[in-house]
This record gives sequence, structure tokens and C-alpha cells, in this order.
Amino acid sequence: MSSYDDPRLPHLGGPSHPEENTLLLVWDAPNLDMGLGALLGGRPSSQQRPRFDAVGRWLVEESQRMSEEIVPEATVFTNVYLDGAEVIRPWVEALRNVGFAVFAKPKLTEESDVDPDMIDHIRRRHAEGVLRGLVVASADGQNFRELLEELAEEGLPVTVLGFHEHASWAVASDLLRFIDLEDIPQVFREPLPRINLDQLPDSGAWLQPFRPLTALEHQRDQL
Repeated sequence: MSSYDDPRLPHLGGPSHPEENTLLLVWDAPNLDMGLGALLGGRPSSQQRPRFDAVGRWLVEESQRMSEEIVPEATVFTNVYLDGAEVIRPWVEALRNVGFAVFAKPKLTEESDVDPDMIDHIRRRHAEGVLRGLVVASADGQNFRELLEELAEEGLPVTVLGFHEHASWAVASDLLRFIDLEDIPQVFREPLPRINLDQLPDSGAWLQPFRPLTALEHQRDQL
């Protein structure tokens, strides 16, 4: 049986086909890639990136824990850089084969982020009255904080998936549930080289920048 036929995995969802009772996962691929790169000290390889079949099975288990009537829906939001379609195509097709929808947006400028699209999708599902739970996967999740806390205050179960080094606001929140991505079984093939500032090795540790210094030039050009 292929992963596409595996009934334990989320179905392919889209903004125009909501289920009556939905546990929604939105995955911020650019931000998670950046956060993972910071932990690894460089761009993640394909072997170092999360396994989406493991994420999918975890989401199914979460929906079943809530109720047998809850249906999981998962969408990965990503940017596609100029001339990068062929590079990203196999990854996108693999995601869709597992059962994830994919929202792909051209990276035309530094402002062409997918965060507004993720927020729009969450608000759409909420307005449709089908949202029974929400999971946001983002390395830090700061751009979603106001919306997530707003929904949590309404009584909606809200979970943040990320890295505790980058999402202290969610870890400490009384409204939100935080789960470190590495705590989901089999999501990573090998343990991540985590650097904890409270428990540094005696020899010290390198912490890589979140973005190159040349990004400052792009910011200046836009002023």
C-alpha cells in the first residue's frame, strides 16, 4: 500500500473543500527551514529535514484523540524562488503523495512571504465554522501569536510546533500548547545538534546567524 492510500494519513485538503469538523495543520516551510538551519549551523540537507509521513501520522493521532469525528487537514506553505521550480518539484509532489496540500507562492521580493496566506487560511476555516483544533508549525511563530492567542481565548485548542530555542513565548504561554518538533516520534532521522545557552559545553559553541549580512543591503534598498 502506498502512503497516498494509507488511511492513517491526512487527506489532501484545500481551501474550498473543508470537512465539517477539522483539525487544521498549517506548516510554515520557509520559517522552519530557517530555524532548522540555525540549529544545524547551515542549510539542512534532504536527510536532515522533517519526515512528513511522521508528522502526518502524529496529526491523525491528535485528531483521533480529540474525537473520531475530527478529520485532519494539513497544508504546507512554501515559496518558490526564480528558476527554482524544478528543484522543489519532487519535494512538492512527495508532500502531496503523503496527503498534504501545498500552497506555493513565487518569491518575487523579500516581502513575498507566505505568512499572510497562512493567516488567511486559518481565518477562512474559522469563518466557515469547521475549525475544531489548530496546529501551527513555525520555528518561532511570532507572526501568528496574536491570531493564535485570539483563537485560544475563544476556547479553540491551539498547538504550536517549533523549536523551544526560538519560541519561548509559546513555551511559556498559558493559552497555547507547545510541542517541540523533535519530540514527535521519527520526525528526524538523527538527533538534532541542539545548542542550549543554559547548558553550553565547556569549550563553547558556534551559533550561526539567522540570515546573511547581505540582507541588510536589501533592507536599505527598500527604504
